[in-house]
Amino acid sequence: FSSCFSDTGTKPPESGIFGFMINISALLGVITMYIRYLLIEKQNESSHFVRSSCNMFSLCIGLMGCIGMGIVAAFQELSVPSVHDIGALVAFGSGVVYITLQSVISYKSCPQWNTYFVCHIRMAISVISCIAFIPMIVFASETSMTKIDWTPGEKDYTYHFVSAICEWTVAFGFVFFFLTFIRDFQ
Repeated sequence: FSSCFSDTGTKPPESGIFGFMINISALLGVITMYIRYLLIEKQNESSHFVRSSCNMFSLCIGLMGCIGMGIVAAFQELSVPSVHDIGALVAFGSGVVYITLQSVISYKSCPQWNTYFVCHIRMAISVISCIAFIPMIVFASETSMTKIDWTPGEKDYTYHFVSAICEWTVAFGFVFFFLTFIRDFQ
């Protein structure tokens, strides 16, 4: 499993900046997920639209994803590829499950706490991320080498290229999904 996302920060000094930014992103993710958890708990006091255990489970899955991000930041792709790849798998896998659970919770809170439009947007992002996650894993596992500089026509280039597109799709899916929380947090 090759982490194409990490190719952007493998060589110094980019590696230091990449690790720092990934850790900042993980911290912001933890804060956002915890605020979302508290918001749902508060809304649930009057509406009872979701079990508290489901909300807690979603938070725990999201936090696992942030821990995976920390692992990705701490273990560089070329230095310790197996640990890095496990961290990436945890980060992306948990992230996809988290946004899917949050999409379901959003639908359950309609129409009192969310609009159906926002729910549809969240679910669309979740579905696209889930669809991209599968070929990301499949094509990354077909890549037989871990390297940074790829050239078209090279062995496994196509696998790496498709995996990279899918990986960036999932990563941006997370960003856009979190942006849908802006209205909820106001």
